[in-house]
Amino acid sequence: FRLALIQLHVSAVKSDNLQRACGLVREASAKGAKLVALPECFNSPYGTQYFKEYAEKIPGESTQQLSEVAKECSIYLIGGRSIPEEDGGKLYNTCTVFGPDGALLAKHRKVHLFDINVPGKIQFKESETLSPGNSFSMFDTPYCKVGLGICYDMRFAEMAQIYGQKGCQLLIYPGAFNMTTGPAHWELLQRGRAVDNQLYVATVSPARDEKASYVAWGHSTVVNPWGEVIAKAGAEETVVYTDIDLKKLAEIRQQIPILSQKRCDLYGVEMKK
Repeated sequence: FRLALIQLHVSAVKSDNLQRACGLVREASAKGAKLVALPECFNSPYGTQYFKEYAEKIPGESTQQLSEVAKECSIYLIGGRSIPEEDGGKLYNTCTVFGPDGALLAKHRKVHLFDINVPGKIQFKESETLSPGNSFSMFDTPYCKVGLGICYDMRFAEMAQIYGQKGCQLLIYPGAFNMTTGPAHWELLQRGRAVDNQLYVATVSPARDEKASYVAWGHSTVVNPWGEVIAKAGAEETVVYTDIDLKKLAEIRQQIPILSQKRCDLYGVEMKK
């Protein structure tokens, strides 16, 4: 099946972002994409100073439009971190998924908050404004089961391993790595998650805006279960297309059967909730 990653240029005007995103979703559908993903923070600039201002409840304005365009195009639509979600007085970094009938299939709240300090390069603390999610998020399609993470979630190998154990064959991480962590770890982490779990990994970033307060690395990418980069964007706004070949996935798992060779008598990773 065909996967499309929309590397969107994000402005400070929410309505413009939504209109542009929905237009590119329609374009991707017209080119045969069955599953379409938007980047982290696609309807607002990325930064702790923006989260409260752009926050919405779910359902709300942004998710309603995503639901409508998913139904219009009869696709599975992953809404990136569609919005900073407001719920019960707390804010979450939330990704929504809608099915071909417009129904909400999954809602992933970012589990691991991005609190880092690289001296002289970048300091960022999402926990100043956001609360963490407390659950894994998976959804079924006629093609395969898909697992969700958001950006920093990708650094935690245990999360990807559990998705693999639960039958996911594709992991999608809307993310916005920066100009320090992007060139160092963006592709490396994706290839590691893909090879370790013998599944496809896709990441979808906002396009790079050098004038923004937080500059995203871009380079939305798809990696196959062999660890090969099979599709990759540059820094500009674009749509990346790739065909997910589940037959190839099955062949790789048969050739190197690490999933059946794990020593569960010696070690294990488990989902607690």
